[in-house]
Amino acid sequence: MEALRIAICGTGFIGRVHARSARLAGAEVVAVAASSLASAREAASDLQVEQVFATSEELVEAPGIDVVHLCTPNHLHEPLALKALAAGKHVVCEKPVAFDGAGATRIGEAAAAAGRVVTVPFVYRYHPMVREARARVAAGELGRLRLLHGSYQQDWLLTPDDTNWRVDGALGGPSRAFADIGSHWCDLVEFAAGHRITRLLARLTTAVPERAVAGPTSHTATFSPAGPGAEHRSVATEDVATVLFETDGGAVGTLLVSQISPGRKNRLWFELDGEAAAVVFDQEQPEVLWIGRRDGATVLPRDPALLGPDAARLATLPAGHAQGYNDCFDLFVADTYAAIRGDAPAGLPAIGDGVRAATITDAVLASARADTWIEVPS
Repeated sequence: MEALRIAICGTGFIGRVHARSARLAGAEVVAVAASSLASAREAASDLQVEQVFATSEELVEAPGIDVVHLCTPNHLHEPLALKALAAGKHVVCEKPVAFDGAGATRIGEAAAAAGRVVTVPFVYRYHPMVREARARVAAGELGRLRLLHGSYQQDWLLTPDDTNWRVDGALGGPSRAFADIGSHWCDLVEFAAGHRITRLLARLTTAVPERAVAGPTSHTATFSPAGPGAEHRSVATEDVATVLFETDGGAVGTLLVSQISPGRKNRLWFELDGEAAAVVFDQEQPEVLWIGRRDGATVLPRDPALLGPDAARLATLPAGHAQGYNDCFDLFVADTYAAIRGDAPAGLPAIGDGVRAATITDAVLASARADTWIEVPS
């Protein structure tokens, strides 16, 4: 089977994760573009890629490329995805795929018209214990779900000197914390619970009103604070989002999203409470699933012999050999390429899931502006 030819737009931290997973999936990384030609050349040297493009716009329309991975700042996702699809390419697009639901829908419509695959890296779906939780919910082991709750907390934007291009609304979009990480939580919980959020009440907080101006950074300094004497400017996007919600399955829920929680590095945590049992997943402790019942609780390890078939498929290492974020990304990219070849595995997050995330983000922004409950379109 001929290897897929892959190009990477954006060569920061996440672009290099994409490149690694593409190669492990058997693809050939043939081209890169970055924020500048110098950055692209540096990345090409590091990644041992031959073709370097001066701009991402040139890359997505170039011949000899089967799949474009979009790892650029958010404001470029929609225009680059549309150009790539028009040029006949498949697309892997980081989230948010667009600044709003309308833009995400345009990508979905273009993908359908072009007959091309577009996937979105909601890779936490690829933790085997998430799939195990999903299977147990679907099998009825928890009974009717009543309460869905949890949080996604980080601390990398804790101080005024902590900054990044995401802080700039012109580059990152009208929502920061929620669009960046709250979207992951909502995707994961809707996926595991089989419920859809139908109505929500949100509040957004900008706790750090001024931040250092983000300057050019290397891929190794993506999450590093600005240096001494950096210029500061006002910030419009949120550090914290708090959300109450209701679902189409009759459950209620709460979500806390924060990028200013000291000591929390990447704590994506959820609990699904049913009539008969509850399950808890913590992305920072991904090797186990907590299962609670009235008469006690158990901790299920990631042992393929103990898991259902969907979870066992993703358990690529024997029990006791920890799997993590990179493994999730590898599995996601491999499933994307399988879909491109005509065999889409169950659970692959595609453009419809990117549209869903943008739609929920729209509702969160609208609710916070109006200070009222907002219906979320299905």
